Amino acid sequence: MQAQLDINWITSGLIDFEYKKYLLLAYLQKIGKHFNEQELYPFLSDLVMHYNNLVTIKQKKTMVINQFPKRLTRIEFENFRLEYERLIQDDEYMAEIEEIVDYAMPKLKEYLKEGKELYEFVEDKLVVYPVGVLPLKPTEGYMFLREMEKRDVRVYEYAVTIFEGADEKFRGLKTNYVSTCYISVGNTFENIKVELIRNNKSLPAPAIFAVESKLSFPFEETLLPVAKRVLVKKISEELTD
Repeated sequence: MQAQLDINWITSGLIDFEYKKYLLLAYLQKIGKHFNEQELYPFLSDLVMHYNNLVTIKQKKTMVINQFPKRLTRIEFENFRLEYERLIQDDEYMAEIEEIVDYAMPKLKEYLKEGKELYEFVEDKLVVYPVGVLPLKPTEGYMFLREMEKRDVRVYEYAVTIFEGADEKFRGLKTNYVSTCYISVGNTFENIKVELIRNNKSLPAPAIFAVESKLSFPFEETLLPVAKRVLVKKISEELTD
């Protein structure tokens, strides 16, 4: 069951408070079910996006007006300029939108709080540590991911990526699944590390981190995305030490 809400749900389609309220509550009901099943992504990031959009609408009212349809009224061929007439009146529709936004923001914030608490719970159950000696710049290597009660270990090759926001740079983590191994007395993390280095000559001295979970969580929706964020934080700490 996928929880979806159009990115332009506020300004697209019928602009009616009761209708938008119905859309929002149906969406949040689905989000709540995912959170109850401890499924975090992409649902938490989707909530953040919708909440930030409402903040933008609240702060930049004129941006919203420009999203509404217009009717072509004149073509000035000399300058190749098109003139449009708005099909809405600012006061009438913006009053309705402001009512929708004022209703939606605290609702979204409530579910954001629930998602944040779930994220922090999962993060608290993860243990991250290097396997062997780390290189000076541990920006690429392997992540070993497993639940502590299980023998299977998922191995991912990773590379730290840098992307810029409005005011600062952020680190992200690009991962590629490599294989699933099984640990035992005779096949430790160190043994797996040696085998990886032997098989991949392009990474002769990779950084290796193990991320272990004390509890079981939905893998794709929760464990893997949270593990990646926890590992980015760990690598950032290594780079600043």
